[in-house]
Amino acid sequence: MTETPHIRIQNLNVHVGDQHLLKNINIHIPDKSVTSIIGPSGCGKTTLLKSLNRLLDDIPGIRVSGSVLVDGEDIYAPHTEVTHIRKKMGLLAQRPFPLPMSIYDNVAYGPKIHGIRNKKELHVLVERYLRAVGLWDEVKTRLHGSASALSIGQQQRLCLARGLAVEPEIILGDESTSALDPISTKTIEDLIIQLKENYTIVLVTHILRQARRVSDYIIFVYMGEIIEFGPTEEVLLNPKEKLTQEYVKGFIS
Repeated sequence: MTETPHIRIQNLNVHVGDQHLLKNINIHIPDKSVTSIIGPSGCGKTTLLKSLNRLLDDIPGIRVSGSVLVDGEDIYAPHTEVTHIRKKMGLLAQRPFPLPMSIYDNVAYGPKIHGIRNKKELHVLVERYLRAVGLWDEVKTRLHGSASALSIGQQQRLCLARGLAVEPEIILGDESTSALDPISTKTIEDLIIQLKENYTIVLVTHILRQARRVSDYIIFVYMGEIIEFGPTEEVLLNPKEKLTQEYVKGFIS
């Protein structure tokens, strides 16, 4: 872990109405590695993930206190510009949502928004990021065809390419293989392992086997609290906390 990680969470609490969803979260997320958030359904995994790029903002009645520091900047400070924060983070959702446009335009969309207009430069970027997700050879002859014509596994890789094209520092994944077949799942997992060389990656997964395959670190969340955090093998094979031991043995679901 570096001395100044991209993401530092300090005394984070999240309430909706009288529900206390996240309770006194304090953690530094290691750079250039894969950290998976695990825990039973409804324990706060996705809430924690969404707190990292302020996707909680649209929930009616949400109250957030504490700090989430991204590169030293508190993203919940009063005058923080949210678009600037979100540009640092690519998000891979549970199901792929390609934009209703061509394959090419899906990847070019972000760079265009951020001011790149030169066609040659855009083409270089589109090819670079389609290659980065292993999709270029599959789609290079139909770049101007509809993205919705791709298989669901291809659509998920396209969404990943679209996220990478704005050159984020961090990739967030919310059970991003849950809708995929086993072959597409393996492709996405292999990509995640490759991408950690250049990105800080935080994933939510309910599949412990997947967490073990792709993760360097594990955060175990239960009832809105972090129960245990550490290297993957340590947390999954030799957990210190009784709740973690029960969860990895399948006694808590």
